[in-house]
Amino acid sequence: MASISSRRLQKELTEIHMEGCPVGITLVKADDFETWWFTIEVMGESVYRSEVYTLQFRFEPNYPISAPAVTFVVTDGRKAPLHPHVYSNGHICASILGNEWSPVLSVVSVCITLQSMLASCKKKEPPVDNDRYVRTAPDNPKKTRFVYHDDTV
Repeated sequence: MASISSRRLQKELTEIHMEGCPVGITLVKADDFETWWFTIEVMGESVYRSEVYTLQFRFEPNYPISAPAVTFVVTDGRKAPLHPHVYSNGHICASILGNEWSPVLSVVSVCITLQSMLASCKKKEPPVDNDRYVRTAPDNPKKTRFVYHDDTV
């Protein structure tokens, strides 16, 4: 018997394959219902114009009731965007991934939101507490109690 999570993810994956992703968003890999990768490119006039970043989505068995763990992929060849809500380890401080998560949100809607978050940013700078956070951060960003107090960047 398929779980709620796998049924929902199969539905989302089918929609992506049939309808495609919005401009600037590309499904890179979705071999299972545990981890998916997407690239997002910031479109239009922005300090991130034409930059491409890779997102990793990790799903728990109770998705979509709980949010996926979403991070920017950071490896030797890839960096997280320099942004006030993105830590250099790839963790993202965004309320839709925390206390404002809703089961009506989808993987693609999260990608669109993060793409928009980057597009609307006026200045490339790290979070104020980046160094401290990266030193002490858990592997899973969902274990962090982010404080969502600044949605102006």
